[in-house]
Amino acid sequence: MRLIDPNGKQLGIFSLAEALEKARQAGLDLIKITDKTDPPVCKMMDYGKYLYQQQKKEKKHRTARAGELKNIRLTFSISPHDLEIRAKAAEKFLQEGNKVRIELLLRGREKGLSDFAKQKIKQFLEILQKTIPIKVERELKKEARGLTMIIAKL
Repeated sequence: MRLIDPNGKQLGIFSLAEALEKARQAGLDLIKITDKTDPPVCKMMDYGKYLYQQQKKEKKHRTARAGELKNIRLTFSISPHDLEIRAKAAEKFLQEGNKVRIELLLRGREKGLSDFAKQKIKQFLEILQKTIPIKVERELKKEARGLTMIIAKL
């Protein structure tokens, strides 16, 4: 097997017994990095440290998921300035590669004025399209509590 020291320097090709003995003398563990090559590659290092690095890599891959769904919640009587602030937040989410669900909650008599609510969402989308190109993932849909739609970066 090909042996690598803790600093990454190749020591050469050794038998399993010799490699284990060198690792024991250094006070380290012998870890098989890959067996797909001929001869297999092993590295002398602390096993706990190796596990920690592997967990870090896995965690990084998990958090690097693209397309996480973020929410932007609008209200029926939202002011134009607040719409702009929500649009900036949505822009930030879209720049990060996330999808954005726009929710406009309707309560009581507001449910009867869904045309006005649709205008608010259109106004929000117009503000957002000035800064970033967007595509509609799911059209505007009327639900029990209000209106929702999902957008993504073009």
